[in-house]
Amino acid sequence: MSIEPSHAQDVWKDVGEHVQFTVLNFNRQDPEHERAVFQEFADRSQAIIRSLHIRDAKPESGSQLKVSIGISSAAWDYLFPNAPKPKELETYTTLTGPEYTMPASAGDLFFHIRASNEAVVYECQTQFQRVLADITTVVDETKGFRYFEGRAIIGFIDGTEAPAVQDAADYALVGDEDPQFENGSYAFAQKWQHDMPVWNHMHTEDQEKAVGREKFSDFELADHDKFKNAHNVASKLEIDGVEQKIVRMNVPFSDPAAGNTGTYFIGYSRYWKVTKGMLQNMLDQSDFLLTFSKILSGQLFFIPSRDLLDQIAEDDFH
Repeated sequence: MSIEPSHAQDVWKDVGEHVQFTVLNFNRQDPEHERAVFQEFADRSQAIIRSLHIRDAKPESGSQLKVSIGISSAAWDYLFPNAPKPKELETYTTLTGPEYTMPASAGDLFFHIRASNEAVVYECQTQFQRVLADITTVVDETKGFRYFEGRAIIGFIDGTEAPAVQDAADYALVGDEDPQFENGSYAFAQKWQHDMPVWNHMHTEDQEKAVGREKFSDFELADHDKFKNAHNVASKLEIDGVEQKIVRMNVPFSDPAAGNTGTYFIGYSRYWKVTKGMLQNMLDQSDFLLTFSKILSGQLFFIPSRDLLDQIAEDDFH
């Protein structure tokens, strides 16, 4: 078997018009029962998604629904104590730099749901909860949206450094280095809250130096025109002289009247060590984005392939 995108969940760069990120914890009261319910969910979730593709289909474009379902390391141990585990799946713990930290937070199950229709997002999460509500507790529920031109909430084009869609599979999907978990992906989810008045008070030229690109055109600045801790400098990771890439999305969220605005970052990668290295670089170099932001949460999840979800549903994964 080899990497086959059609067997993977939706771990591609596609922010969607309406987005929901949900993190749940198992109640951990009855392992056998909760495992059985999750096996039922592994089956029902795929049927729910197929049904919504039909219900939401538009003649010109079809359904825009995309869904990723992830399992944390702690949940993996709870659900499948005697089964193999993805090689790089671990419980994310707080990363620290000279000035800032990236805190870890709780989370067993993770959902990344996006569509062009908010009703579809609502219906998908609602039907998921019909199966899971009795055995889980909600840790976080964040609704995101597509900002103008798909830009990040700070006004810059998002995802320029991410691989093109046609090249994404090799960066996003586990390959034959871990055959049992091929076509899965490591998902790192992180919620940022921004002090937008501080950011908006900056001159555009300084914002560009902080990000490393021109705001309107997205043209990359020369190195000497960037701040030393510009985001596209600090987040860059090279291994053996080769720049590494992941599929990354920055999704805006906001309660604008309350002034609670931020970015939900999701990064999908073939190797967790790549994403983790990027995060540590951002801390070590005090990425400028950290100067006006507070990180509220962070956890690592594994996104099983559709084939593995089928095995789980059929109680054929031991």
